[in-house]
Amino acid sequence: MARPIRVMVVDDTDHVRQMLSSMLTLDGFEVVEEAASGAEAVRRVEGADPDVVVLDYRMPGMDGLATARSIKERRPGQLIVLYTAFIDADLQRAADEAGVAVCLGKVEGLASLEREISRLCTSLF
Repeated sequence: MARPIRVMVVDDTDHVRQMLSSMLTLDGFEVVEEAASGAEAVRRVEGADPDVVVLDYRMPGMDGLATARSIKERRPGQLIVLYTAFIDADLQRAADEAGVAVCLGKVEGLASLEREISRLCTSLF
């Protein structure tokens, strides 16, 4: 049996971060780390060694794009999903440039997030 996909959840809103972690865990993913800020995510990503980082865009201090760029500098192969309520063509373009694998709107729902995480990780197992 393959091991579960390891996910790091980064969101500055406590209840959103906890809800995402709970739902991903219930659906068979292994949440290996949670972070409440981009800076915290950058500090903890190495030790957590996730397959995928699920990252909010709008966070105080270091936003999701700056966080993605910083993580990619340290871990060039890291898969990152930007999961945000504030998506448009400009953000999508900036996310692509920052090395984000997938940019999803939160309105697309958790099922869409889970499908994308699974799709991204098919080549890992």
